[in-house]
Amino acid sequence: MSEDHDIPAMMAGIGARARAAAAELAHADAGARRAALEAAADCVQARRDEILAANARDLEFGREKGLSGAMMDRLALDAGRIDAIATGLRAVAQQDDPVGAVMAEWDMPSGLHIARVRTPLGVIGVIYESRPNVTADAGALCLKSGNAVILRGGSESFHSSRAIHACLVEGLHAAGLPEDAVQLVPTRDRAAVSRMLTMTDSIDVIVPRGGKGLVGLVQAEARVPVFAHLEGIVHIYIDKAADAEKALRVVLNAKTRRPGICGAVECLLIHRDVADTVGQGVIRALIDAGVEVRADPTLQSVPGTVPAGEDDWGREYLDMIIAARVVDSLDDAIAHVRRFGSGHTDCILTEDDAAAARFFERLDSAIVMRNSSTQFADGGEFGMGAEIGIATGKLHARGPVGAEQLTSFKYLVTSDGATRKG
Repeated sequence: MSEDHDIPAMMAGIGARARAAAAELAHADAGARRAALEAAADCVQARRDEILAANARDLEFGREKGLSGAMMDRLALDAGRIDAIATGLRAVAQQDDPVGAVMAEWDMPSGLHIARVRTPLGVIGVIYESRPNVTADAGALCLKSGNAVILRGGSESFHSSRAIHACLVEGLHAAGLPEDAVQLVPTRDRAAVSRMLTMTDSIDVIVPRGGKGLVGLVQAEARVPVFAHLEGIVHIYIDKAADAEKALRVVLNAKTRRPGICGAVECLLIHRDVADTVGQGVIRALIDAGVEVRADPTLQSVPGTVPAGEDDWGREYLDMIIAARVVDSLDDAIAHVRRFGSGHTDCILTEDDAAAARFFERLDSAIVMRNSSTQFADGGEFGMGAEIGIATGKLHARGPVGAEQLTSFKYLVTSDGATRKG
């Protein structure tokens, strides 16, 4: 589709069609929604070559823009990642259907029977950057939860997202569901994003998934409610009671497996008592793995480190870079995370149960871990099949946002002719 659109008219049309589709989807049979996702998964695998060809165009676009290696990794698809997209669609399809699920029910002395049941939110707008798999994840989760969705992918993943979106539409068609239930904004024009943020008549909630710039724009301009997904300034604290082998294994995985994802560790805090032993061993291993370690004065004695600046604390690199500093105590580590963290994911490495309990109690991040790679901060790894994002706010949804988190609820009240007295 041409880039020369009347953006307001185009977005109004998309919104109206999404609203109509949402009304139909909310009471669609759960089996039909499941069948749509299974058919979409089959399509993704059948069209693997087409999706790879589309992704090649996006990768060329990314190279021309000068994207970093980590950002190119976020953008890239291969046969294994396409299979993972299909697997994710099937995993969401097989989950219990959240729509209509009874959350609680009770009887009142007045004769009322009250049930609180899950209902779809309506129309969800998802604005995301370079990862094309978000197209499938977001589309699947919205469909599973009975919501229509308007997807606006990043300019870098434009062609990949369109190819994946076509499979979602084919799945809807095969299941006899409205194809407008999953729509992709067909332009790179940023004016479409601004328009989405004000579409209060047709969008019920916006989910931004991307870096600080995108999320800041959404929070500043949105008139539609937002599920905040702030940057992943992820910390790992190596406690004085950490196991050396576990610390080495976990930190290396948390930084190097995929440094461009929001669960990648960005700052390493090391208890002073183990800075010269476990800490130095971990830092040397990171350097050997190709990670640039930006160290505080105490750790700059380790060969290969570079001095950290004040702006390295509280920074999301999304690259093979990590900040590292020594702290005097567990409480100092907690204070550092509170000051510089983003409330996304933070981890303690320790064999001391009391230290772990204090870390869990005193930090209020959406995900708090012990002796586990922060790369597990992912809805799929939490058994949700996929995620639409990791919400760092505290209202409605928090942590990995799966199908269940994309529902609200209503009260169903019945009686045998009860009337209120007094």
